[in-house]
Amino acid sequence: MKKLALILYTFLLIPVIMTAQDPKLAQQYYNSGEYEKAANLFDKLVNKYPNNNYYFNKYLKCLISLEQFDDADLVINKQIKKDPKNAQLYIELGNLYEKQLKNDDADEQYRKAIKLLPPSQSEVIRLANAFINLAKYDLAVETYQKGNKSLKDKNSFSYQIADVYRRKGEVKPMIENYLNSLLSNPNRKNTVQTYFQRYLGEEDFEELKTQLYDRIQEDPDQILYPEMLTWVFIQEKDFKNAFRQVKALDKRKSENGGRVYKLARDAVREKDYEAAIEAFNYIVEEKGKACTYYLDSKREMLDCKKKLLVNGYSYTDEDLRSLETEYNNFLIEFGRNKTTASIIRELARLKAFYINDLDGAIGLLDELIFFPGIQPKIQAESKLDLGDFYLMKSEVWESTLLYSQVDKDFKDDMLGEEARFRNAKLAYYNGDFEWAQAQLNVLKASTSELISNDAIDLSVFIMDNYSLDTTAAPMKMYARSDLLIFQNKFDESFTTLDSIKLLFPGNNLEDDILYAKSKIFMKKRAFDKAAEALQAIIDDHAEGIRGDNAMFELATLYENQLEDTEKAKGLYQRLLMEHSGSTFAVEARKRFRKIRGDEGI
Repeated sequence: MKKLALILYTFLLIPVIMTAQDPKLAQQYYNSGEYEKAANLFDKLVNKYPNNNYYFNKYLKCLISLEQFDDADLVINKQIKKDPKNAQLYIELGNLYEKQLKNDDADEQYRKAIKLLPPSQSEVIRLANAFINLAKYDLAVETYQKGNKSLKDKNSFSYQIADVYRRKGEVKPMIENYLNSLLSNPNRKNTVQTYFQRYLGEEDFEELKTQLYDRIQEDPDQILYPEMLTWVFIQEKDFKNAFRQVKALDKRKSENGGRVYKLARDAVREKDYEAAIEAFNYIVEEKGKACTYYLDSKREMLDCKKKLLVNGYSYTDEDLRSLETEYNNFLIEFGRNKTTASIIRELARLKAFYINDLDGAIGLLDELIFFPGIQPKIQAESKLDLGDFYLMKSEVWESTLLYSQVDKDFKDDMLGEEARFRNAKLAYYNGDFEWAQAQLNVLKASTSELISNDAIDLSVFIMDNYSLDTTAAPMKMYARSDLLIFQNKFDESFTTLDSIKLLFPGNNLEDDILYAKSKIFMKKRAFDKAAEALQAIIDDHAEGIRGDNAMFELATLYENQLEDTEKAKGLYQRLLMEHSGSTFAVEARKRFRKIRGDEGI
C-alpha cells in the first residue's frame, strides 16, 4: 500500500517539477541560440501567464530571430487587442516592421505609441527608454517633450532630454537642457558640472559661456547662472573673470566674503597670485575688520605678494623694501604674538634670503620661538629657519644645535626628517662626507617625497665624486662653494668653483660646477647666463647625474623667465624620453601637456 502511494505521489509530482523547470529550460535554449525550442516553451509560458511581459518579450524575440515575422505580427496584434493602450506594444510592432524594411509602417506605429502616452512620469521614462534602446533618439526626445506638456512642466524631463542629446553628440541642445534641468532641481548642479567636465571640449565651453551670459541677461535674479559661469571660469583657470562673478554675487546677496575667499584660495593653489591678491584685497577693503576672513585675507595676500615677487626672480630692492613695509604694517595692526607667528616667520625669511638683513631675521625668530602658547610646529619650523640663518653667518655650532633640537622633539615626524637632512647637509658642507652619506641613506626612505628626492640627489652626488682611494680636496672645495651660494656670497663661490678646475685639471666635477654657476646666475637674475650654463650641461654631460636636473630647470627657465614655451616643451619632452626614471618626470609630463594644450588628459 505504501509503495502504491509513493508511485502515485511521484506520478502527480512530475508535472509540477516539469512546469517549474520550463522557464529555466526556455532561457537555457534562448541563451544557446536554440530559438525554435525556446519559442515552443515561451509560447506555453505566455499562454499560461498572459500578463507576464518577460515571457511575452522573450517569445517575440525568438520569433524575430527565427525570422517568423508573420507569426510575430499576429502575436503582437493579439496582445494589442487585449491591451490597446499599451504604448510599448506599438514600439514592438514598429521595430518588427522596421526589420522587414517597412519604414513607413514602422513610423506609424512609433507615432501611435507616443500618441497613447499617458500623463505619467514613469510611463514617459519607460517609453523614452524603449526608443533609446532602439537608438531612436529623436523619438525619445519627442516622447519627453510630450511628457513635459502633459505634466504641465516644461522642465520635467530636461535632464533626460539633455542625456539623449549627449548620446547624439549634439552639444548645444545638450547644454541648454542640462541648464534647464537645474531650474527644477538645483541640487543636481554638481552632477551637471561633472557631465560638462567629462563631455565638453574647449570650444564647447565657449558655447556654455555664451548660453550662460544670455541667461544672465534674461533672468538677472537667478543666481544659478553666475554660479555656473564662475565654475566654468575656474575650470579654465581664468580666476580674474571668476572673481568678477563671485564679487557680484557677494554684493547682490550681501554675503560675508566667504565665496570670494574660497575662490582666492583656489587661485593660490593654481599659482595665479595676481587674481588671488585682487580677491583677498576685496575682502580687506570692502568687508573690513568685522569680516571673519579679514585677518586670513591680509595674511594670505602678503604671502601671495611675496611669491609673486620671489618665484619669478623679477624684483628690485625697492619691491622688497615695499613688501617688508607691508609685513611690518600687518604686525603693527595685529601685534607680535602666537597668532601672527607665521607672518613673523615669513618676514624673517624675506629679510634673510632676499634683503640680506640676517641680524634682523635672527632677532625676529629669537623672539618668536619663546612666544607663550606658540604652536609646536611653527616653533620647530622657526628653529629650522633660525639654524639656516646662523649657517648663513657661518655660526655652524648654533645651526647644528637648533637642527638637533627639532630632530629630538619631532623624531617620528617629517619635521624631524627635515632636521636630520639639514644636519646631513651641514656635514657635507664641512667635508664630512661619510657621516653625511650615512644619514642620507636613511633619509632616502622618507615619507616626504621632497626630502627623499633631495636626499637621493645629494647621496648620488657624493657617491659619484668622493672615494676613499682619491683625494677629497676637489670635493671639499665644491662643497664649500655650495655653502657660499647658500650664504649669498656669490663672488667667493665663483672664485672657489674656478679654482677647482685650475688646481685639479681633469676632475669629474665639470658638470657640477656648471650647475652651481647656473644657480648663482638665477639668484642674480642673470637668466641668459643661467640658460647658457644649463645648456652646456645638456650638450656635454647629458648622461651625467646633472643631466635631468639641467633639462628640467632650463625648461622651467624658458617657460617662466625667458618666455619661450616651444623650447620649454621640447626640453620637457626630451627629459621624458631620455630620463624617464627621473624624479622630475611626473612634473615634466604635466607641464609638457599643459603647454601642448591637453592638461586635462
